[in-house]
Amino acid sequence: MRKLLPTFLTSTKAAPRVAFFAALLAGCLHTASFAPLDAWWLQILALAGLASLAWAASPRRAALLGFGFGLGWLSSGLWWLHISMHQFGGIPWLLAALAVLLLAAFLSCYYAALLALWAALRTRAQPGPAQQVLMFAATWLLAELLRATVFGGFPWIASGYAHTVGPLAAWAPWVGIYGISALAALAAAALAALALPAVRAWRPAAAVLGLLALAAALLPQDFTRSTGFMKVSLLQPNVPQDQKFDRDRIEGNLEQLAQLIESARGQLVLTPESVVPVPMAFLDPAYLTRLQAASVDRPLLLGSFLGNEQDGFVNSLQSFGSLPSYSYGKRHLLPFGEFVPHGFRWFVDLMGIPMQDQARGQHQRAFAVAGQRVRPLICYEDLFGEDFVESVRGPEAATVLANVSNLAWFGTAMVLDQHLQFSRMRALEFQRPFIRSTNTGATVVLDHRAERAAQLPPAQAGVLEAEVEGRLGDTPYARWLQACSLWPLWLAAVALLLIPVIRGRAGAPEAGRRAS
Repeated sequence: MRKLLPTFLTSTKAAPRVAFFAALLAGCLHTASFAPLDAWWLQILALAGLASLAWAASPRRAALLGFGFGLGWLSSGLWWLHISMHQFGGIPWLLAALAVLLLAAFLSCYYAALLALWAALRTRAQPGPAQQVLMFAATWLLAELLRATVFGGFPWIASGYAHTVGPLAAWAPWVGIYGISALAALAAAALAALALPAVRAWRPAAAVLGLLALAAALLPQDFTRSTGFMKVSLLQPNVPQDQKFDRDRIEGNLEQLAQLIESARGQLVLTPESVVPVPMAFLDPAYLTRLQAASVDRPLLLGSFLGNEQDGFVNSLQSFGSLPSYSYGKRHLLPFGEFVPHGFRWFVDLMGIPMQDQARGQHQRAFAVAGQRVRPLICYEDLFGEDFVESVRGPEAATVLANVSNLAWFGTAMVLDQHLQFSRMRALEFQRPFIRSTNTGATVVLDHRAERAAQLPPAQAGVLEAEVEGRLGDTPYARWLQACSLWPLWLAAVALLLIPVIRGRAGAPEAGRRAS
């Protein structure tokens, strides 16, 4: 095993530039572990490379390595943001590329800071190999939690998402996305300990890897029961983003939308996010009457905007048909795309994004249809299971989760698969089926095991007619997440980092007395 890693990865005397670029390359390989490749094992190997590089590094060197890894990972994983800024925002391609690089650099600072902390605590505590493995996992968990929560959070392609497939997926209903991130980091650090010639830790490292594999094989997985089937019609209009807000094309797009709705046969009809690109109050009453007539005996949820200029517009789903007076407003907004962080108004105005400073919605409840209860989510919201966990528990718990999205801002390469992967993780965490209606993809029905039951090809207009099986019941993750939010993970990470330091301080006087 130790011979598998190049010398420059295992040597603590490697030149700083070589080590930095090795970390940068490992970060790029880390991106390849996510959808569409689903190479979960590559996520662990890439992170093991970072752990081996930083194993005996100084805090300054560890920070540089963490920054390089994050920069390679997040710039290669978020490159598609360039499309929205350059093609639709009108920013010159070089400045758009620089903006993506700056965002990746900013997010990489979390990993730089926490790896520096790991190195500093390790120097003080002088832990054994097993403790150092645990400390690395705790460090990585803290960095992931910080990225998910600070400034509203941006946990896109958090490391645990690579494990919607593979053995660690069995942990999803127990510890959730960030718990899996920590377990993957634990496995990566154990691999690094096995591979480094100077670290004689094969027994504890092998024990960690063996216990993870054994637990994944033995963990109970059935926590929910069937509540029957419902027929759904999921629309995918495939309207190019540069035509969506074009005044000369809106009428034609609305006609296409009405025809898709009229052709739908499901007990629930779901349209993508902002499929009507203007506030509902601006629509022709005759058009609204047509939609009502097309859905008189079933619910239709139409993506549009509710509100006014004074109070703000809310990215919403508005009901038609047999679902009286239901509306759903998005609460967890996307930075820059839907709300403007303080001090960045100039940047958003430069991009010219329509509806880029929105209000937050109020109603977050599920609705009943055909014997099921459906909980809507709008685009970015399905990254934050902690925001809607209460909807899958209790007497009115949702039996089906539904996401509506428009990712046409970002093309079709990589981003559609990444966003689908987030829905797959939520399906695993809560053991709920997930239905998705999107503008350009991925429009899909996932079962409660996160397997695709039906899917439309991307970038193709149509209606996905499918059946979805509702599920009811509580996973262990749902129980403790609702009770404690993410605090158990924060506390576990801090404890794993501080306990070796406290033990080291307590052992120092004893060692001094023995020496005297």
